[in-house]
Amino acid sequence: MTKIEELLRLKIKPKEKQAQLVDAIVSKKISAKEFIAFFQSASDVDKGSCADVMKHVSAESPEILMPHIDVLVKYINYKAPRVKWGVPEAIGNMAKEYPDATAKAIPYLLENTTDSDINTTVIKWCAAFSLAEIAKHSPKTRKQLIPVFEKLIRGEKNNGVKNVYVKAIKAIERQ
Repeated sequence: MTKIEELLRLKIKPKEKQAQLVDAIVSKKISAKEFIAFFQSASDVDKGSCADVMKHVSAESPEILMPHIDVLVKYINYKAPRVKWGVPEAIGNMAKEYPDATAKAIPYLLENTTDSDINTTVIKWCAAFSLAEIAKHSPKTRKQLIPVFEKLIRGEKNNGVKNVYVKAIKAIERQ
């Protein structure tokens, strides 16, 4: 059993497991390469837990996950909802430091912005967060994204999701 599996199988609260995994990755006790390899081969439940860990790792140390951006992009639209939440948030967290590299996620994130049985409010919010962060930090993407944001604002029923786009546009206008 790997160190990752050992941590995931501990009989402690999920948030505690998550915190221990984040700490192990940030402190390099577990390499990002090993973690990403585990994520790709894991069960859907473990993929969801790993996606949640990625969100926190990328907020703390985005450079750790940057070499694996292509893997993250590949999993944006994975069938498990927790993966569809965590991976976009991780990409959004990485956008400040790596705006051009994260821009490759845009077409995949846009798939999660529409109303559907699969795209729950949480999934739409996570996609909105990531798209907003990319637009705020990557001037190259704004011409493409601002009109999309304006259209999504008009059609979005959920105020929380809508406000992510509104705030992004306001932040861009202030720059």
